[in-house]
Amino acid sequence: MANAKTRHPRTLSHVDEQGRVRMVDVGEKQVTVREAVARGSITMSAEARRQIRQGAVKKGDPLQAARLAGIMAAKQTSTLIPLCHPLPLSSVHVELIPTSRGYTIEGRAKTAAQTGVEMEALTAVAVAALTIYDMVKAVDKTMVIGDIRLMSKTGGKSGTYTRQERR
Repeated sequence: MANAKTRHPRTLSHVDEQGRVRMVDVGEKQVTVREAVARGSITMSAEARRQIRQGAVKKGDPLQAARLAGIMAAKQTSTLIPLCHPLPLSSVHVELIPTSRGYTIEGRAKTAAQTGVEMEALTAVAVAALTIYDMVKAVDKTMVIGDIRLMSKTGGKSGTYTRQERR
């Protein structure tokens, strides 16, 4: 790795020369197909897992509600996150994968646009996790939402990114 003095510093695209916040102008960027995958987790007590998996949660099925909430949240990302561009999403998928301690949540967003869909995939994961928490909190207030991260992205000028998981 180059030392700090020889590296080219990255500039923040959402800040102008005077340090003021701005929305990035993507008008000159090329429209390309872009896809992003994000992942996160929610851990919970054995009783909370049991109730979800046996369909015994009094508020209804938290997994279906979380899937729907994640999709809806991805569609609203630009109203939730300042400076995000509204995007014409062509698809959003939210998967909830059972684990020994809770669920892994994966969000996938796709578009053909001038900017990427990383924030939409991340927002889908976060809101899906929050929805599970909301629906199960009567059983377990100790649930932990965590590890929300970008796993991969394709398309655009910066190309493909794939997270290298540490072992």
